[in-house]
Amino acid sequence: MSANGALVLSILLFITGLVLVMTKKNIFFLLIGVELIFNAANVNLVVFNQFWTPKGADGQILSLFVLAIVVAEMALALAISLKAIKQFGTSNINEMDLIKE
Repeated sequence: MSANGALVLSILLFITGLVLVMTKKNIFFLLIGVELIFNAANVNLVVFNQFWTPKGADGQILSLFVLAIVVAEMALALAISLKAIKQFGTSNINEMDLIKE
């Protein structure tokens, strides 16, 4: 894949993730959107690494660290989400409210 194709892929991933985060009320779609945004950042790290240090692997190594952090964040967010769904009985963010009328 060329650099231009990878950047277009990154833009599409970012826009898709942003649309999911901005429009969906389901907590799982929000997590998927955040994951897509992080993946777009990882693609950018790898592509721009080819321009800065063509023979080095700095972007790939940094991308692996970012991916490890994202996996840890998503595991924690999924655990919190499942606990919230168990407590409130719904995955809709608007219906998760501690103050009941």
